[in-house]
Amino acid sequence: MARRCQASACRSSAALSLLVLLASVLLFCGCASRPLTGPQAQQTVIARPGAPSSSKLAYAPAFVLHRTDLAHNRIGQVTAAGVQSDERIGIDSEHPAIYVASQRFATDRAAYTNLIFRIHFSKQPYSLIPFHLGAGKHVGLLVILSLDESGQVLLVTTANTCGCYAVTIPTASLAAEFYPDSWPDAPLSVYGERLPSRLPAIGSEDRLVALIRPEVQRIMDLRVQARAEPLPEPVIEADTPALASLRQLELTDGSRTSFYYDRGPLKGHVKGAIKPWETLLLSLVSLDLFVGMDKDYGNTRESGNPFYTSLKPWNRTVSDLNDFAAYLRFNGWKL
Repeated sequence: MARRCQASACRSSAALSLLVLLASVLLFCGCASRPLTGPQAQQTVIARPGAPSSSKLAYAPAFVLHRTDLAHNRIGQVTAAGVQSDERIGIDSEHPAIYVASQRFATDRAAYTNLIFRIHFSKQPYSLIPFHLGAGKHVGLLVILSLDESGQVLLVTTANTCGCYAVTIPTASLAAEFYPDSWPDAPLSVYGERLPSRLPAIGSEDRLVALIRPEVQRIMDLRVQARAEPLPEPVIEADTPALASLRQLELTDGSRTSFYYDRGPLKGHVKGAIKPWETLLLSLVSLDLFVGMDKDYGNTRESGNPFYTSLKPWNRTVSDLNDFAAYLRFNGWKL
């Protein structure tokens, strides 16, 4: 009997080890970047000049997109249709939108302002080769610029709206004494992407340019260029609704609904954004059944859902991007 139990335990252990190995391989493949090859349809999306919230738009990034002949690689506007009992949430890839907000935060040293820019795509398509770990609907990206009281851009933070792949990069306007210890000179490795470890200063005559990797909708490069310098054509102007408008989408019958679930276990998550592969492979290690789902951003108390950026369950609060000062401390920044 003892031998049978030992054999059974060995088989279970071997099966678990095989599962962990398989998950590790798939995770590596899902995060590895691949070079873009051959001619591709592309477009650059910028905020429409003179649009509402123009003070926030002075530093709005340009988004360079590739393989835009495919709808899921184009930035879209969040839409709602139907009635309360039968609503349909989608992303209209024919009409790009950059959702905009500003938010104050303070550290022990000073007060700062975050300019927040949020974009969404209809989906990350399912694929085994190459493996798309984050496959699912309504995926999005955040670009956050942190300004000091004099209006200098000190930090650029990017993250997917699931909280994945978060990274913060200093500009030349931030003194090195405020960096995390041992900040590298070499490019940063961010789950398969290589991003600059520092950016030039971003003034009123400059523009941040974010290059988006197609299919997986991730930031694959960040650059700063003079505003007068041409961007890759064609250049498409996007509407710039307030970020808060995503909680007040108009339905066909004139009633309102939210882009996010507002009750139950999915509260604070984007409607329809379940990511099956991430749930299968990462829910156990993160202790979150809905890991990988895109989320509301701005205030954890309002959304009921921390925008955590570390998979370790004990870091759920301290890595919450909604508490930006805490997020900076967690990552070693000394602002």
